[in-house]
Amino acid sequence: MDMGIRGRTAIVCAGSKGLGKGCALALAGEGVNIVLNARSAGPLEETAAELRRLGATVTTVAADVTTDEGRAALIAACPNPDILVNNAGGPPPGLWSDWGREAWQAALEMSMLAPIFLTTALLPGMMERGWGRVVNITSQSVKGPIPQLGLSNAARAGLTGFVAGTSRQVAGKGVTINNLLPGSHATDRATALEKAVASQKGVSLEEASAIRKASIPAGRYGTIEEFGAACAWLCSAHAGFVVGQNILLDGGQTNVTL
Repeated sequence: MDMGIRGRTAIVCAGSKGLGKGCALALAGEGVNIVLNARSAGPLEETAAELRRLGATVTTVAADVTTDEGRAALIAACPNPDILVNNAGGPPPGLWSDWGREAWQAALEMSMLAPIFLTTALLPGMMERGWGRVVNITSQSVKGPIPQLGLSNAARAGLTGFVAGTSRQVAGKGVTINNLLPGSHATDRATALEKAVASQKGVSLEEASAIRKASIPAGRYGTIEEFGAACAWLCSAHAGFVVGQNILLDGGQTNVTL
């Protein structure tokens, strides 16, 4: 299927690894110009080189978008994108008793405020041009809270509430905002959670991986390629009637009906 977005420009945050990289690869494959962001210049340039080998036009911005300065640098590099993919690594797991004010502030900056501020900065231009796509990479924990991921549960729920209202205010201008809710994918995040399980249960990393995969009806982790394909479709010309939705990509792990 031709996604109808060839020649458009996308900002992809945290795009050097994992799910963000999957989205960048899929969008580049559709002929989209990529403005690739990550905090670390080394991995960022490696991924940019990989995308360029595939024929993509890529601009890199090494910046921390959880800061005002980082967001300003990214917007200066691409003030008028057609597509914005908001993404960041998740807050660490733990117990409610582990988290003080600093931990909560960091989680909110990373998983709620940064995507909100980027979105609100870029929405006016998208609305004026009559077309835009915003995709937030959140988490399956939005629909099925995960006890040890309380920081993520709360911060991402806040972003979800923002999207619910805002998406319906801008849809009439040709701009859609939606959320992709990943479950367990083969990324660095999965490795970090496996280490937490291994430490908690006193088992090896291999055993922790098997424990986590056994909880997924599909029996495996997702891939960044299939996640990226879903993102590319949400960003496509064919998804203009999809507004304010929370789409699970979790192999059936979240046991909910709606």
